[in-house]
Amino acid sequence: MPEVTRDVVLDKLRTVRGPDMEGNIVELGLVSDVFISDGKAYFSITVPADRAKELEPMRAAAERVVREIPGISAAMVALTADRKAAPAAAPVQRPQPAGAHAGHAHGQRPAGGAPAKAGIPGVGAIIAVASGKGGVGKSTTSVNLALALKANGLKVGLLDADIYGPSMPRLLKISGRPQQIEGRMIRPMENYGIKVMSMGFLVDEEVAMIWRGPMIQSALLQMLREVAWGDLDVLVVDMPPGTGDAQLTMAQQVPLAGAVIVSTPQDLALVDARKGLTMFRKVEVPVLGIIENMSYFVAPDTGNRYDIFGHGGARKEAERIGVPFLGEVPLTMGIRETSDAGTPLVVSDADGEIARIYRDIATRVWAEVSAAREDKSRAMPSIVFE
Repeated sequence: MPEVTRDVVLDKLRTVRGPDMEGNIVELGLVSDVFISDGKAYFSITVPADRAKELEPMRAAAERVVREIPGISAAMVALTADRKAAPAAAPVQRPQPAGAHAGHAHGQRPAGGAPAKAGIPGVGAIIAVASGKGGVGKSTTSVNLALALKANGLKVGLLDADIYGPSMPRLLKISGRPQQIEGRMIRPMENYGIKVMSMGFLVDEEVAMIWRGPMIQSALLQMLREVAWGDLDVLVVDMPPGTGDAQLTMAQQVPLAGAVIVSTPQDLALVDARKGLTMFRKVEVPVLGIIENMSYFVAPDTGNRYDIFGHGGARKEAERIGVPFLGEVPLTMGIRETSDAGTPLVVSDADGEIARIYRDIATRVWAEVSAAREDKSRAMPSIVFE
């Protein structure tokens, strides 16, 4: 069977009529870059934000015609309001009903209010684990934090939001493809008692993901909202490093309970960590605290301690900016070896010192989430009937 190309997909999409049945979605410039991997097609369709619900049949039609292409087994199609997806397209306008006021139409921000963020059914809290730069052990921290939350008695899920460099399949020793169940929902993978979703389950490890912002946004929102997470106390999201499209998508469109910042002790890493802290504060996401990873090294042969990257920088930074310091995790051979083997220390050495450190951090994180919820409920006005 010949390989399905981007042009083949676009030709098929020319049969899908545009909004208001005018033209087709390709000629109108509404289709983003098309990415094809392992028999699956990924793309997004740009629509006005206030018409997203109304134009869902158009999205479904695009998905349906692409799945009819021989050699395509599945299509991941999302609606996006990001105009960067189709710079040449003219915005689709429709008159407002009589009596409608600016700022109060469906999907618009009411005066003086914040835009609503749709939650995930069954998920109690969503926590983002982020870092300002790569190489600080954020994904390893995310895995062990999720497992520690479970060890503390919570029902936990883990989303790998690093589209370009997904690591959860390896860190959690999970292989295979997720199964599609009723509707468009996907059943998450599972190991060590936590539910997991990652782009690494959908594409081969060697595939280079070359996606623009709208595609990242679409993939993230689908992995969040089209996965059958079930009832979870908390969903931990392993964010990619930096402050790019993925971070903004999560911060602006998902009701995050808070963000955990991971940094190493040295000044350079802390400078980048500050960028992450600043971003979350600007979009009004609570910063639950900072974790100092690779805080110190204890030689396995002598037991001597070495502050390879300095020590205490993250604690001082937390005190300086007024956020909780969640704990320090040492650099050990065991963390590296178990991470490479897909057997995190929280489960492979549950009674060990490192597992205890992660469980203590998890306890502090959950306490911050609970405190933030309580503060929010206190801030809500009560209505008393007399």
